[in-house]
Formats: sequence, structure tokens, C-alpha cells
Amino acid sequence: MEKISQKQAPGMEGAMARWYARQRASAPQIAAVRRYAAQVTAGLPAGAAVLEVAPGPGYLAVEMARLGCAMSAIDLSRTFVEITAENAARAGVRVDVRQGDAADLPYPGGSFDLIVCQAAFKNFGRPVRVLDEMHRVLRHGGTAIINDMSREASRTAIDKEVAGMGLTPLNSLMTKVPLLALRRRAYSRYVFARLAAESAFGTCEIRTEGISIEVRLTKRAR
Repeated sequence: MEKISQKQAPGMEGAMARWYARQRASAPQIAAVRRYAAQVTAGLPAGAAVLEVAPGPGYLAVEMARLGCAMSAIDLSRTFVEITAENAARAGVRVDVRQGDAADLPYPGGSFDLIVCQAAFKNFGRPVRVLDEMHRVLRHGGTAIINDMSREASRTAIDKEVAGMGLTPLNSLMTKVPLLALRRRAYSRYVFARLAAESAFGTCEIRTEGISIEVRLTKRAR
């Protein structure tokens, strides 16, 4: 049976975090981030309050801020907090970025219209607690969107994903090897559905594409 990790993955810090930020900044990847930012914020009211959990270098948070969202972000890594703040300042947008734990969000209940978490959920040691915290800080009718690697991703799909990143051959290899390792921590559709059922959300919508799995959870009035 597929196991759920109860161990929190360590936050990426220092030179490794800055190397990762550079690899994620290629033109094809930034273009994909911009498309995704427009997609997930479509239909939100002007000035909607949005939280990104584990933003890494903050490229998505910056793009959502460019689109007029009131952006907040929280990451376990102090280096990623610094990088996100630097990228927001460079872009001339405001992102309220804090260092902290996704399982203990430092925000009042009902603070956000939308929560986004990309490529990080598999690293959380207490996934149901994280979902409960997302539910708590969402407003009624708000949605949390988790986009992560699927445990069911094939080797061919991983090769295709890395090929589209616009990296050098060496950096492609250095990206592909960790992805293959991270797949072992990732969750399947079945496990995500079970986690949602155990959380305050109760249910979710799931779709997969390529190496990715997208989970949408809505806070409904009880």
C-alpha cells in the first residue's frame, strides 16, 4: 500500500536554493509560470487576497501580484524568503513573504480567496494538518489549488518535462535525477482523495497531465 510520508523534508537553503532559483528562471519556464498565473487567477475579483504556500523563488507569486492580486507567501526556507522578496522588489510588485511552516500558518481565519501550492506538497510531514490550515485561512467559497508531481508519472513524461525547461545538458541531468527521486515521495490520485477526505475540506477535484497532478479543494459553507 502507498505510504504517506510523516517526515518533513528539509527546506532548501543557501547555494542550493539559489542554484534551484536560477534553473527555474529559463524563458520557457517563466512563460509557463505567467500562463499558469493567468489561469489560476481568472475570475477572481480585483485585489483578491491570494496566498502561495512554499513559493520557492517566488516567480508565481510575482506574476500573480502583477495581475493585481494582494499576494502573501510563506516558505520554510529562509533563503527562498529572501529570493522571493528580491524578485518582487525587482519586478516592482508587493508580496508579503514570511518564513514559516505550512502546518501552522500565521494568518487569521478567513484571510484568503485563493491558496496555491506548487511542487511542494509531497514534502510536508503533516499533509492533513496542512490541508486543515489551508481550509482555516480560506474564506467561504475560496479554493486551494495544489499542483505537484504525480507518483504515477512515467519516466518518459519526466524526460519530456525536463526537455521543455530550456536547460543546459548538465543542468538537465541535475534536474532529472532529483525528479526521479522525488517521485517516490509524491502522491497518487487515490492518496490525494484520501487526504482530502480526512481533512476539513472533505472532498476534492483531481486531474493529471504529464508529470503533474492538480488538486482543487473548496471551502464550502457547513
